[in-house]
Amino acid sequence: MLSKLNNPASLLLLCLFLFLSGCSASSNSDSKNSLPTEASPALHKLTLMLDWYPNAVHSLFYVAEQNGYFAEQGLDVDIRMPADGNDGLKLVAANQIDLALSYQPQVLMARGEDIPVQSIAAIVRHPLNHMMVPANGDVHSPKDLAGKNIGYSSIPLYEAMVRTMIKNDGGDPQSANLIDVGFDLIPAVSTGKVEAIMGGFINHEALILAKEGHPVTSLNPTDYGVPDYYELVLVASEQGVQESEDDFKKFMTAISKGQQFVQENPEEALSILLKHEDQTSPLDQEIEKKSLQILLPLMDAGDQAFGYQDPASWEKVHQWLTENGLLQTEVKTEESYINL
Repeated sequence: MLSKLNNPASLLLLCLFLFLSGCSASSNSDSKNSLPTEASPALHKLTLMLDWYPNAVHSLFYVAEQNGYFAEQGLDVDIRMPADGNDGLKLVAANQIDLALSYQPQVLMARGEDIPVQSIAAIVRHPLNHMMVPANGDVHSPKDLAGKNIGYSSIPLYEAMVRTMIKNDGGDPQSANLIDVGFDLIPAVSTGKVEAIMGGFINHEALILAKEGHPVTSLNPTDYGVPDYYELVLVASEQGVQESEDDFKKFMTAISKGQQFVQENPEEALSILLKHEDQTSPLDQEIEKKSLQILLPLMDAGDQAFGYQDPASWEKVHQWLTENGLLQTEVKTEESYINL
């Protein structure tokens, strides 16, 4: 054998044989790797629009994305931020996106305008929107606001909440002076322009005001006649529910797992969230940490599955909206939501 390999021609033939054999093996390997397999089917795409820029309440979605919980369910979820807070509901209704975050009263009000949307899950189960008054001021309960200025963001729902709270507390709701301050709620109360604000969230505005040296007392609307509503719900169109119910169930499985991770690993969950902060709305890590501490118990469904919606809650909110003239037409409550 050695004498044959010493022949230059024999060496050339051997090298050529080994080269061709290697190419053939590589080609076969590449061919096998490029073939689609049943073990790795294509992921089904879903679009989710947030209600606001990414913040602590959205941690479960980004955790589900990064930890592969969506992929486990065969989903590829595109998480988007709205240009306007009302975009999500409109785009879902038009079937331009699959899912959006909105608010329980807004779902009922939208259906009152014949907009065919349905809530498929309660994400935050209690109001975050509280009336806020300076902690060192002379307003201690809603009735003290008679004749005083209250800043709000020109949303009829907020005006109805203010009137309900003052009336329920024994004050005169018509004597309160509501001032539209747009989204400038923090400077309106911190500079003394108004004696109270409605539209600020206990996990955001209240924390920022405290950090800036303007602590506030938060008055929970549910203590003063406003029904205990779901602050944040996951919404789809009626058509979307009919056509994509299985995918939505898979989505719920993934975010339920995401929420469990957030509960068990809040600091790691926040680190995942912070990777997705919007540069136009940078996050304060200290604020978001405190925010998550406030949010977690308000997102807990207890003995029920995460996201469960209680029919009694929907009935109470529907009744209150009707009494306050916020529904343009008759709404069938049972058609406004679905537990998947």
